[in-house]
Amino acid sequence: MKETLNRLINHEVLSREDARSILIRMARGEYNPSQTAAFLTVYMMRSVTIGELEGFRDALLELCLAVDLSAYDPVDLCGTGGDGKDTFNISTLASFVTAGAGIPVTKHGNYGVSSTCGSSNVLEFLGIRFSNEEDFLRKCMDTAGICVLHAPLFHPAMKNVAPIRRELGVKTFFNMLGPMVNPAFPKNQIVGVFNLELARMYGYLYQNTDKKYTILHALDGYDEISLTGRTKTISHTTEAMLLPEDFGIGQIQGGDIAGGDSIEASAQIFMDVLQGKGTEAQKHVVCANAGIAIATVKDLSPKEGFEIAMESLNSGAGLKTFKTLQEIS
Repeated sequence: MKETLNRLINHEVLSREDARSILIRMARGEYNPSQTAAFLTVYMMRSVTIGELEGFRDALLELCLAVDLSAYDPVDLCGTGGDGKDTFNISTLASFVTAGAGIPVTKHGNYGVSSTCGSSNVLEFLGIRFSNEEDFLRKCMDTAGICVLHAPLFHPAMKNVAPIRRELGVKTFFNMLGPMVNPAFPKNQIVGVFNLELARMYGYLYQNTDKKYTILHALDGYDEISLTGRTKTISHTTEAMLLPEDFGIGQIQGGDIAGGDSIEASAQIFMDVLQGKGTEAQKHVVCANAGIAIATVKDLSPKEGFEIAMESLNSGAGLKTFKTLQEIS
C-alpha cells in the first residue's frame, strides 16, 4: 500500500486491474486502518477515473454474494448519497410506490454514512427484516413485489472498510459504487448521482450494458429529482433536461423535502407520505422519482409515469406493498 499511496500522492492514476486488486486486498484486511483511510482520502481530494471506478466495481461484484431474481425483471432505485442535502428517504419511498404500481423492485440500500438516516436505517426502524436468503427474497418478490437488499449482507468482504467509512463520516468513492453493485444485477435501474461528472461516468459505463436505465442529477446538487429546478437525465435512449412542468406540476423549495433530524423523525415522514398524509411537495417528489422508474421500464413519458405513480400512492397501493413486506418480516 505504501507504494500505491506514493503513486497517488504523485498524482498518478491506477489502472482498472490495479484498482480491482487493491480493493480485493483491502476487503481481505491486508491493509491497516490508517492505510485504508489514507487511500479513501485521496479520492476525496481528486476525482476517480473511469478506469479506477470500473476496477473498484469489478472487485465488489466479484466479492459479492449474488442472488438470482432475474425472473422478476426488477428495477432498482438507488442514489449514491453524498449530496449533503439530507432530504427525507425519497428513493426508498419511490421504490414502494413503484412496486405498488406493479413494477417488481429489488431495492439496494445501506445505513446512512454521510446522511442522518439512510434507506436501511428507516426500514430497519419500521420492522423490515434484512436477509440474504434467496428463498426469503423470492417470497418477498412473490408476495409484495419488492425485496430489500441490505448491502452489508451481500458485500461481507467490506466489513473491514465499514468502520472506517463510519468514522470518516463523509462521502467516499464507495458512495459512487453503491448503485453499481446491486447483488441481484437488475436489468432496469434508476441511479441518482451527486454531480454531473459522475453522471457522465455512469452513462459511459452503462452504455456498454444491456440495461434499461436512467441516471439522474438535479443541477442544484441533489442525487435525485428534487423538483427544485432542472434535472439532467442520461438514459439508454437519450439525454434530456427534466423540469417540474414535464410532470405537470410546479417547482418546490429545498425546505419542502428536508429529512428528519433523527431516525424516528425520518420514519414518521416516511409513513406520513405512504399513508397519504404527506405534503403535496413530498408526494410530488416521491412520485416524480417513482414515475421515472415506471417510465424507464415501460417506455413511457415522464408525465405518464408520474400519473401512474400518483395513482399508486393515492390509492394506497404503495402502502399495501409496504405493509405486506412488514408482515413477511
